[in-house]
Amino acid sequence: MPPHGDEPAWPSDDSDVVDDDAAGEGATGKSEQDTGATAQLKLPEQATVWVEPPKTEDVPAKPEPAAERTAFLPVVKSLDEPEAAKPEPAKPEAAAERTAFLPVVPSFDQPKTGEPKPEPPEERTAFLPVVQTPRPQPSDQVTAPQPLEQPTLFQPPPRPVPPAGIVHAQPMRIEPSGEVRPAEPVPQAEPTPPPPAEPPRRRRRGLLVGGAVVLVLVIAAGVAAATPYVSNRLGLPWAPNLPKGDTPVPAAVTLSLRPPSSSAPTPTAAGLSAALAGPAANGALGTLAGIVIDPATGQTLWNHDSSQLLTPASATKLLTTSAALLKLDPGFQISTKVVQGSSPDTAILVAGGDPTLSSLPDGQESIYPGAAHLDDLVAQVKKASGGAITKVQLDTSLYSGAQSGPGWAPEDTPSTYAVSVVPGMLDGGRSNPKIDEVARTADPGGTLLQTFAQRLGATAAGNATAPDGAKVLGEVRSAPLTELVANLLRISDNNLAEAVGRQTAIANGAPATFAGVAQTTLNVLAQNGFDVSGISINDGSGLSPMNKVPPKLLAQLLTVAAAPDNSDPRTAKLRPILAGLPVAGGSGTLADRFGDPSSSAGKGWVRAKTGTLSGVNTLAGEVLDKDGRVLVFAMMSNGSAILEARPALDTLAATLRGCGCR
Repeated sequence: MPPHGDEPAWPSDDSDVVDDDAAGEGATGKSEQDTGATAQLKLPEQATVWVEPPKTEDVPAKPEPAAERTAFLPVVKSLDEPEAAKPEPAKPEAAAERTAFLPVVPSFDQPKTGEPKPEPPEERTAFLPVVQTPRPQPSDQVTAPQPLEQPTLFQPPPRPVPPAGIVHAQPMRIEPSGEVRPAEPVPQAEPTPPPPAEPPRRRRRGLLVGGAVVLVLVIAAGVAAATPYVSNRLGLPWAPNLPKGDTPVPAAVTLSLRPPSSSAPTPTAAGLSAALAGPAANGALGTLAGIVIDPATGQTLWNHDSSQLLTPASATKLLTTSAALLKLDPGFQISTKVVQGSSPDTAILVAGGDPTLSSLPDGQESIYPGAAHLDDLVAQVKKASGGAITKVQLDTSLYSGAQSGPGWAPEDTPSTYAVSVVPGMLDGGRSNPKIDEVARTADPGGTLLQTFAQRLGATAAGNATAPDGAKVLGEVRSAPLTELVANLLRISDNNLAEAVGRQTAIANGAPATFAGVAQTTLNVLAQNGFDVSGISINDGSGLSPMNKVPPKLLAQLLTVAAAPDNSDPRTAKLRPILAGLPVAGGSGTLADRFGDPSSSAGKGWVRAKTGTLSGVNTLAGEVLDKDGRVLVFAMMSNGSAILEARPALDTLAATLRGCGCR
């Protein structure tokens, strides 16, 4: 094929001479130079692209000066080489081999003379993917290939692209047959764009933790706001206590009960005598002695043989408890101990004189509120001994003498109201700890020992005296003295009265016997200014019909207890007596009384201690009259029938409530 007239405008290293003999070897030759002529054809103008090599440790080749207008292009293998002769596929070339550094070449469209040369824009680096060039069809004339579509460029952060420069011609291959085809470029791997920078893990973790904390706080605040306490305090709309309407106007209240007043009108002696004349003359009362006193002034308002010595029955307990309150500390408690016996496997229960010790489990109350529990004592002993106790004994040496008082009837012990007076027992000897008047045991001490041994898992070994200084394995205490006094007066408990009398005798240095109790009681009362001349008492409970006491002494004790102030030092000590007095028609031994029309006026207003034996009826206490004045009274009836004398005494007390008596 003759040479073309439109030779390229730049030098070419290809030869224009074709060796005819070697023309047929174009398909099989492996020489790096082709035997045919290579034509350099003009290509459409394309923008010069500046390609920046990847950052590697290799130093990139220094680009040629712009004046040379030379490009370094990779070697392209012939597309017509037979498959068998092709070498093994080459490994992908390194990134540096696929990058061409093109010098800055001025544009073909040079500015006119005299015009200022524009400044080239800032360089832009573009990564060009490899584009396959379509093979041209054979033709007699070599035609320039059609312009190629610009490849899509992956651009890093935008930088200005310089203006178009020199268009680089694509190498073409002219076959011996005259066919012109573009040389197939070496396949190049598309450059991989750098991965986007990963945000710091620490910041992401911090955001997650912060978000979690905020979420927890929001939930906690919501839960807190939902609670009634918080919503009520903040006045939130869903608060349970949020007022649903206007605050109601308080209803008018008229108080029916008024406290006693020392300024209230005082009944006159004449007026009171006139009011009581009829009720006191009731023959059902037998021999009657009585007295009415104003405790605010100490004035005697009514006196009916008040110095006469009569049998007080259970009203004797007023003397016993008064002596105890005057002698003992109000917080005094009766102790029950368990100590080490003669051997490590033996324990001795030292009875301290507490008849209220409860057999009920902890948490259950017997007839004695606040009583100590045997189970508590058992638990202490087990813990202190390590469960080594196999034998238990009972020490009852605190009391001495007879177990029933002078003048007591044989049927009094055991009965529904008393048992033998011993220092150790459970529930006052009752068969049912929650009922007052119920059958009681004939051997209260033995019952205590057997129950203790059974619950401890040991054997009862009879009585013994605890050695001095023995190791204490357990101890429980009764309710305070003031509570014991109030309880025994309310239900008129005989055994508890005897126990309190013995504690007073022991504290006064007297023996814990009936005689010791009687003598100590009189001595303590006398020491505190009360007239006990001519009085005879034989026990602390009043079961003995041999006791002789005037109503005047009973009234004197109650007058001091009911004084309007504490100017008398004895008043504060004796005040607990008033708390223990039964309420008419309401509590204790007066719960079922004052039900007749003649006495109902006193219901709830009269508080008094009762005393009942065969032919004996006593009522001593206080009443608030209709003017608000406190009056103290003591009425004793001997030689009377119980069923007739009780209502008659109730009528006398109710009369004091209903009259102004002026």
